[in-house]
Amino acid sequence: MSAGPPIRSRIQDIPESDRPRERLLRLGPAALSDAELLALFVNTGIPGENALQVAQRMLRSHGSLRMLSRQSPSQLQQEKALGPAKSALLAAAFELGRRAEQQALLEQPLETPEQVYQLMAPEMQPLDRESVRVLLVNTRHRLLRQEEISYGTFNEASAHPREILRPAILHNAYGLILLHNHPSGDPSPSEADIRLTRRIKEVAPLMRVAFLDHLIIGTRLQSRPQPYFSFRESGYL
Repeated sequence: MSAGPPIRSRIQDIPESDRPRERLLRLGPAALSDAELLALFVNTGIPGENALQVAQRMLRSHGSLRMLSRQSPSQLQQEKALGPAKSALLAAAFELGRRAEQQALLEQPLETPEQVYQLMAPEMQPLDRESVRVLLVNTRHRLLRQEEISYGTFNEASAHPREILRPAILHNAYGLILLHNHPSGDPSPSEADIRLTRRIKEVAPLMRVAFLDHLIIGTRLQSRPQPYFSFRESGYL
């Protein structure tokens, strides 16, 4: 009985023209699939799987590259073929991608919900718990700083109006944008979200702080008109 063709467990065993690195150098990174880009970090395979097959399996098991990017370095180390060095390298690549995308956005005034979403979604979408944050802006709506108010379950106790407004007062900001993520991906506001927004709307003018918007960060789906909910766009502010 024939043993069949040898199983290629190294990326070097893939024909040279099909290797991710050579394809990237020849065609540019945009020409590579998610699995091929990921394989460059995996680099070596395990018995029965080359680096590209390992990358394909990782994407299948997590569902998408976005979901994979949610994993901490310690979680990435649980993947077959990833040790501490490769896990750290991959986590660094995910973080660099998020920061590079944010850099250009920081140079522009935050004047629309779409701009806020583009700035914060790469950082907040991967979170598996709710993070409540404020963006402090000057009179030209340029970002001064970002503050995290709470991390965990979003409720009115963990995100009291005074905790949300305090950073703006301490740093003499003209205004703030409140935002939090929904790990489920559905940005629809809850009753607690609506109540909190209305309370801040009442209190902010007394503190001479412009309450510019409250944004809920979700995820993009074909069935969903947009991956965020803006209280200002929806007429609450």
